[in-house]
Amino acid sequence: MAMDHGSHQDGADGATDAAADADSDDADDPFESMVLAALDSLPESFRARLGRVAIAIEDDPSPELLASIGAPGLFGLYQGVPMTAYGAEEVAAASKITIYRNSHLQIYRDPDSLARGVADTVRHEIAHHFGISDARLDELERERQSQGRGHGRP
Repeated sequence: MAMDHGSHQDGADGATDAAADADSDDADDPFESMVLAALDSLPESFRARLGRVAIAIEDDPSPELLASIGAPGLFGLYQGVPMTAYGAEEVAAASKITIYRNSHLQIYRDPDSLARGVADTVRHEIAHHFGISDARLDELERERQSQGRGHGRP
């Protein structure tokens, strides 16, 4: 099944803090640990500029969401105003990045590839926060692969 590894949707709606969304039993959730490790692996200069971006983990995107963006599936979704947009700093609602658990688990069957896939998705969605489009991300991935440095997606 073809899936978008990320998408961008303008306008944050109901962004919440990932920590507030997580149940206390989720503290040992390996998937959540992979998302946190991906965030921790970002250079400090990027982490410091994430500001009020909420990171959420959900099992699946809703059918309504998939229909609204015309995608058969999603690994992640950025909702908000990119930092490159005029007035982004004054927007009242926080931006939100959602990482979809089941989409990753369906595609990435072993722990190493799952961790790489999660990290790719986290970086992809954070790139949207910094104003980088899907088209530009695809172009950068093609350049990386042509230089033999790409790890790509299945």
